[in-house]
Amino acid sequence: MIKTFANKFRNADEAFQYWYQCIEHYGTDFAGTKALFNIGFEMSNPVDNVIKQNFRDWKEDYAEAEWQWYLSGDNNIKKLGEIYGFVPEIWKHMADDWGYVNSNYGYQWQRTDWNGVSQLDKVITKLRRDEDTRQATLSIYDGKEINKYDTDTPCTYAIQFTVVNDMLNMCVTMRSNDLWFGFCNDQYCFSQLQKLVAEETDYDIGSYYHFAHNLHLYEPQLGKWLKPNNLAQRKADYYG
Repeated sequence: MIKTFANKFRNADEAFQYWYQCIEHYGTDFAGTKALFNIGFEMSNPVDNVIKQNFRDWKEDYAEAEWQWYLSGDNNIKKLGEIYGFVPEIWKHMADDWGYVNSNYGYQWQRTDWNGVSQLDKVITKLRRDEDTRQATLSIYDGKEINKYDTDTPCTYAIQFTVVNDMLNMCVTMRSNDLWFGFCNDQYCFSQLQKLVAEETDYDIGSYYHFAHNLHLYEPQLGKWLKPNNLAQRKADYYG
């Protein structure tokens, strides 16, 4: 049985509704989820990053608060509470006894070397100096800190930026991605990061490429799509 899925979308909302239906119909039962494996796709207009589906009831103000938290570089959930007004339960569950988490991606990309230079600063410098660089990469998952990952393992491995035809493209690689919560908020923050880097390097914004080894929905989020299945009209080919 071969499944061939669509791999290019105009924006995050289109990608979200498409992959929601794909997971529901073709996902494999896996550890309390339905999952698709080794999924990659492109969003051609990443700054169009608002999830509009009514059945999702996504909160842009929360995603923006999470982005501001990342920008702060503070990986304590108290900072998120100061920005948003309260801390969502999921972050309380992931935090250690002192309120620190590993999955504040801004904390990861703003960590500095011995000279006080952050990963993000290095990426911007490399892109300014050489538009053909293949080294404009942010490492999120740190193997040296694996002992800290018992309750909060970063879902994202790395983020890479590449300039093609004066357009700044971004590629996000993830070990695991919950479509309902993770993708909706992560894509917002990552697309904001792409916009920030583009502004700092004076490139136009290109495409956002998203790769997930395991793209899934947890059981409580299944069955919320109320419209008839329209996968056939949405570019997916299914051969069985």
